[in-house]
Amino acid sequence: MAYDTDLADRIREALLAVTGALPDEKRMFGGLCFLIAGNMCCGILAERLMARVGPQAYDTLLASPGAAEMDFTGRPMRGMIMLESDAVADEDALQEWLGHCFAFVRTLPPK
Repeated sequence: MAYDTDLADRIREALLAVTGALPDEKRMFGGLCFLIAGNMCCGILAERLMARVGPQAYDTLLASPGAAEMDFTGRPMRGMIMLESDAVADEDALQEWLGHCFAFVRTLPPK
């Protein structure tokens, strides 16, 4: 499956600004995922952002406009949210969501 290359570029720039280095990238889930210290931080599936926000922030953030459960198998992946492209169309919104992702991933031990 193809992914939105413009969104990928925006994510690279945003994560570079936050971490000081380009994130590792890996094709997963039929899209492209960005990893920090070996842990998945976020990704793109078609035009949607996959946001790894963790289980504690999940319920609150799932109520956000444009947010939906990430469900590939009939069972939602708790801690992962799918965002419609409109929800991250402007830079402030993308930065906010990536901030949630980075905040969770930095709590994980490096792989």
